[in-house]
Amino acid sequence: MTEPAARPRLRTRLALLHAGLAFACGVLLLAFVDLPLLTAGNTAPGPAAGQPANAQASSNLPEVLRYSALALIVIAAVSIAVGWLIAGRALRPLRVITTSARTMSADDLTGRLRVPAAYREFTELADTLDGLRQRLHESFSAQRQFIANASHELRTPLTVQRTLLQLTLADPDATADTLRSACTEMLALGQQQEHLIEALLTLASGYQPIERRERFDLADLTRKVVLDHRAQALGLRVDTALNPTEVTGDPRLVASLVTNLVDNALRHNNLGGTVEIATAPPGRLTVSNTGAAITHEDIDRMFQPFQRLGTDRTDQTSGHGLGLAIVAAIAHAHRAPLAAHPRPGGGLHVTVDLPPAPM
Repeated sequence: MTEPAARPRLRTRLALLHAGLAFACGVLLLAFVDLPLLTAGNTAPGPAAGQPANAQASSNLPEVLRYSALALIVIAAVSIAVGWLIAGRALRPLRVITTSARTMSADDLTGRLRVPAAYREFTELADTLDGLRQRLHESFSAQRQFIANASHELRTPLTVQRTLLQLTLADPDATADTLRSACTEMLALGQQQEHLIEALLTLASGYQPIERRERFDLADLTRKVVLDHRAQALGLRVDTALNPTEVTGDPRLVASLVTNLVDNALRHNNLGGTVEIATAPPGRLTVSNTGAAITHEDIDRMFQPFQRLGTDRTDQTSGHGLGLAIVAAIAHAHRAPLAAHPRPGGGLHVTVDLPPAPM
């Protein structure tokens, strides 16, 4: 199978297009000038009495035609040259953008595409590419930070497991009870790693766009999540106002979003505190809880992976700092506005506006 012939460069095509248009205009102009002369020459009467017989033959019509052909050749040559210059000047910003884009890499996205303001169309293209570059820079930076944090979080339990095994094997007086206790601790550490890996997979899924959206009732989904957390809610008052709310999205991811919000509200609370959970049309989910005082500066950090602001109400830091990061990722994937602010008496108030189902 033969490869298709390479197309001429854009500058060449633009120059030829300009030359073709100029040549066509020249032909049309000369046709309007020469055709009347040709018609008059073909229909002219014979020489009048007393006029030389060769007067008609001495007409300058052939010279007019020769000069017309020469003018067309000059027009074609000049139009090609001028078209080449105009095309090069028009495409100059595109070459600047291409050169700047080639110098960028995943490690260096700090450059900016600068195009003269006179080229408005190319300026808009450069601004669009700059916005894309900025988003890629933020994405790569977040990815590198996430990988570093995830590596640290996964390395810690492995180090603890290795140390536990080394101490147990190095103990000459180890008994069956000692070995059984070490195995129990190993199982607990393995379970923590499983939870961490599941959270990482959920977080990765939240970063992906939603391919298929389903219609479901947010109130029913939230009610199931609250019932699943009844054991964790001991010692707390949970108030719910779950109004029917039809939304669209991925029910599995939305369930993870609600689960992490409820789990965060229950975990980071005071003994005897309260949790308020509500759903309302067109697609709002609200989760509010009492707890320790939170500053506005802490809120942005709370929605980043592996960020912990303190201990939970039982002083056990069993969380991995991924709950609210998962919430933010899933909300972003659903294009659902997410808002969080501290409560006056301590605690957090979070609202998520999921896309409502069409009527």
